[in-house]
Amino acid sequence: MFLDILILILLVSAALWTVMCRSLLRSAIGLALTSAILTLMIFKMNAPLAAVFELSVCAGLIPVLFISVISLTQAMTKQEVIEHMKSRLARFWGLPLVIIILGLVLGLLSIKFKAKLPLSEVETDPRLVMWHLRQLDLLGQIIILFTGVFGVVVLFKERKKSG
Repeated sequence: MFLDILILILLVSAALWTVMCRSLLRSAIGLALTSAILTLMIFKMNAPLAAVFELSVCAGLIPVLFISVISLTQAMTKQEVIEHMKSRLARFWGLPLVIIILGLVLGLLSIKFKAKLPLSEVETDPRLVMWHLRQLDLLGQIIILFTGVFGVVVLFKERKKSG
């Protein structure tokens, strides 16, 4: 129980740091850290296949795409940075308070989910589930991966032309 609470606190802290950080590069790294901590939580919930997808796509591919895009952006002037920080603070100042209140409300509700795993052997083997029962999810994963690769290729081609 203590480990679960610790992982949850780390997850919320990493997510807040990701959103509140003024540097886009640090935010992309924070996203990867948040996804890695979420992966730990998913592994603890005995969902290794979902955890592997979370780690590979959300903690791996997506931050790499974001960092690639960030490297292609132009630097802002000092005045633009200050204006951007002020507008960002104005938008997100109440976010930590909202998350704390939401956490307390959800903790007080103590909702119990009655999720049961399928009992048949076909449905409990992750390989069979992915290839026979969750083909649409697998197709979605493949589309997301190819979209990411395509996006990086297009961005680097645009950079070559303008450079």
